[in-house]
Amino acid sequence: MKELNPLLHSQLRLAIMSILMNVEEADFVYLKEKTEATSGNISVQLDKLASAEYIVVNKSFVGKKPRTTCRITDIGKEAFEEYINSLRSYLHL
Repeated sequence: MKELNPLLHSQLRLAIMSILMNVEEADFVYLKEKTEATSGNISVQLDKLASAEYIVVNKSFVGKKPRTTCRITDIGKEAFEEYINSLRSYLHL
């Protein structure tokens, strides 16, 4: 059996990737609300996913407020699909 990707095996990173697989992009607040994680934890996990080039993080301003948006990359989509296929092989689906 193929080993599960340890970067995606984290509950929060997997949740973030699952959300991003279904939207064009998501902002920080949306991800925080959907995952019910703390700002600090989300930030750390986004950095890890961005370092692996699984997501792209864009920081901008809307008026005077900072806005962080994320979108999944082709590398991230491929890694996520491989993870799901590996999981299926464990479950014999």
